[in-house]
Amino acid sequence: MNSTTSPPDIRKPLQYGAPLAERMRPSQIKDFIGQEQLLGPGKMLSSLITAGSLPSIILWGPPGTGKTTLARILARHIDAHFVHFSAVLSGVKEVRKIVEEAGELREKENRATLFFIDEIHRFNKSQQDAFLPHVESGLFTLIGATTENPSFNVIAPLLSRCRVLVLNSLTLDELKTIFRRALDDSDHGLGEFKLKITGSALDLLAGFGDGDGRMGLNILEIAAALCLERTANSDNPLIEEKDIEEASQRKGLRYDKDGEEHYNLISALHKSLRDSDPDGALYWLYRMLEAGEDPLYISRRLIRFASEDIGVADPQALTQTMACQGAYQTLGLPEGRLALAQATVYLATAPKSNALYRAESEICRTIKKSGSLPVPTHLRNAPTSLMKELGYGQGYQYAHDQAEGLVDQEHLPALLTGRRFYQPTTRGYEALVKDRLNKWREILKKRKNNKRD
Repeated sequence: MNSTTSPPDIRKPLQYGAPLAERMRPSQIKDFIGQEQLLGPGKMLSSLITAGSLPSIILWGPPGTGKTTLARILARHIDAHFVHFSAVLSGVKEVRKIVEEAGELREKENRATLFFIDEIHRFNKSQQDAFLPHVESGLFTLIGATTENPSFNVIAPLLSRCRVLVLNSLTLDELKTIFRRALDDSDHGLGEFKLKITGSALDLLAGFGDGDGRMGLNILEIAAALCLERTANSDNPLIEEKDIEEASQRKGLRYDKDGEEHYNLISALHKSLRDSDPDGALYWLYRMLEAGEDPLYISRRLIRFASEDIGVADPQALTQTMACQGAYQTLGLPEGRLALAQATVYLATAPKSNALYRAESEICRTIKKSGSLPVPTHLRNAPTSLMKELGYGQGYQYAHDQAEGLVDQEHLPALLTGRRFYQPTTRGYEALVKDRLNKWREILKKRKNNKRD
């Protein structure tokens, strides 16, 4: 670009009257990115499109995964009149009007109507009841879009008449394909600006997109404007990481959800918890959250830690981590992060024991070595006369009928008699368990000796 040529105006595409994400919405199934589980060869939707018929369906998936786009494409493939209806902005009155228009279209033009309801989960029961009869009669084909589980928000009669199709979050590679297409497309995208993007910036953009194509394109549009302003006198405008970070108002942290840094950080969190360091544990927790790690992945690791490194030393640790996961699922982001922090501090400051983990390892090794040892006869049930004749259950002692609720009988296969896999520590509640087991064993030992005497 020389000094006498004005740089292209990034605002020009806005003259189309829509943001980049809307302009780049594909109109044909061949241009649709993602959802191969529905649109791949031989899959349900691709087969229906080929057949030219379509049942009423509900598209359930995260934001920005193509629910509205897919509905528009499907309407075009079956040559139906497309009605876009927002459950947030419209009510029963508008539904009745659409019903009348659908009836007229079918009667006068023999043309079907595809009734697309965005955020169908926001409709109450009476609103859903209003169009249920018309779905049953086939007056129109219903496509509902929802980010919420339809089992909880769509009435059962309507749900039973629709096929529920689950859309997945877009993968990083799918997002990158969408972004590259937007940069290259001169008709609807940013192609006229001859923008390029560094590989690291594209990776960062895909991460910030978080499976949401619309959000990623919104960030890209702002980043493109920032880049063109920054490189106004350059013939080769290049979008860099700083443009993406500024556009998203987030600082990119070095993190790869499937690579070494992912495992480095979760390892640091786990070891900080094991070493009873709440400060270190909180730091690594928030490093992962700020980098975009899935909070539910972290909550699952906390649940595992509660059993692996604490166990019976503090039985409440497992309860706390399960409650943490439920709290996050209820609150979401950002409020749910504090529940993760609370569980992290609880685990870091709880007494530690790996007795359960050691018992598991020893038992599994023993099972692999000894194979399928038979259950001792006295521990078997005897629901049939044959089993009773074979001695099943014979000699079993019912603990509640014995003094102190204790019985002297073997519960392991004969080959393993006397083995002790669980060795409790003297830390936390497990110290009480250890003391209790020792007392029980002493009582049984004395009882055995008295019988001998």
